[in-house]
Amino acid sequence: MMETLSIRLDAETKKRLDQLAERANQSSSLLAAEAIAAYVDSEEWQIAEIEAGIADLDAGRTISHERVSEWLRSWGKPGELPPPKL
Repeated sequence: MMETLSIRLDAETKKRLDQLAERANQSSSLLAAEAIAAYVDSEEWQIAEIEAGIADLDAGRTISHERVSEWLRSWGKPGELPPPKL
């Protein structure tokens, strides 16, 4: 089920969207809807990952800065270290 959402765009952005829509042989509404859906997906993923990271911290599942730094300093060198694990 589709719903309608009205948004305000500055004139330059609207012009650019219309030009993209014309070049893609699509409607500007379709391109805007796809862009909003991609944005929502990305934001949901990012927030979920942040919340998971906070839960790990709260549960004490951490790797020290020193261990991570040692691992990063070994990158690209003979005897490169494996990533630190919990």
